[in-house]
Amino acid sequence: EVQLVESGGGLVQAGGSLNLSCTASGSTIEDYYIGWFRQAPGKEREGVSCIAGSTGSTYYAEAVKGRFTISGDVSKNTVYLQMNSLKSEDTAIYYCARSLYGLVLTAPEYDYFGQGTQVTVSS
Repeated sequence: EVQLVESGGGLVQAGGSLNLSCTASGSTIEDYYIGWFRQAPGKEREGVSCIAGSTGSTYYAEAVKGRFTISGDVSKNTVYLQMNSLKSEDTAIYYCARSLYGLVLTAPEYDYFGQGTQVTVSS
């Protein structure tokens, strides 16, 4: 059974940092693309960043480019999202997901999502 478990969310002041983790079981991140998505109240889910498990190639949404960094640790089967210079508009539930397709940030290309972790940025 494939499972993706996110952790590391919390409450942080604007300008602060958080490091999210996504640990996979039932599949190896090296064989897939892992993406981070977020959904704020009343808004549609949006793609944030993704990484190719085999090569480490990355892709970022414009809204987070230069502030967020995605990375992977194959030995721990875990993908991280380091979030710096957080803004109130980053407040959302953050989900990680698995894809076979490529470095894309469109949800239909992902087949498994985790349960999410809440990130709240206070201004």
